[in-house]
Amino acid sequence: MSRFPNAHFMLSVAAAAQFPPDHGAEVAFAGRSNAGKSSAINALTQRKALARTSKTPGQTRLLNYFELEPGRRIVDLPGYGYATAPPAERAKWAPLIERLRARQSLRGLILVVDARRGIGPEDEQLIDWAGPPDCAVHVLLTKADKLGRNEARAALAAAQSRLGDAATAQLLSSQTGAGVPEAQRALLGLLGGRAAQ
Repeated sequence: MSRFPNAHFMLSVAAAAQFPPDHGAEVAFAGRSNAGKSSAINALTQRKALARTSKTPGQTRLLNYFELEPGRRIVDLPGYGYATAPPAERAKWAPLIERLRARQSLRGLILVVDARRGIGPEDEQLIDWAGPPDCAVHVLLTKADKLGRNEARAALAAAQSRLGDAATAQLLSSQTGAGVPEAQRALLGLLGGRAAQ
């Protein structure tokens, strides 16, 4: 049985007035375009198409909220890097993301990083934006199945060394399911409680 049997799409936010009421707990998911963010959300919620996946980078263009259960939400942020959205549209994201950071209900950030690329300057900027320890950060090194065992271990060690105390990190494969239970526990920890077992 899914840990989040009632997970569903809630709403898309394109303007500050559209945010849901600022109560409960929410965790933001962020990462470079095409790092596997939507696939990670689907793997953690055990839903095949809760978040839309695409081979084309930059398909998440709004702040998409998903309710896991009453009072507990995740919010999928637009990917950064080589997103294909027009510049005028990308310019609207910054104030929305700043508004998100100011919400009392934001408890954590799950940063999705392609394990083959490693943590880059933009990822570190996002960790700084989250401002741990007030907003805890957990890094998912995705697409781990595309690395050999030794390569994957090395990627994790390099990420942990670079992150220091700023964030925790783990390997994840949305394809094979490796690391999913650990990632679910991390998400629940950020949300501050337990979901259905």
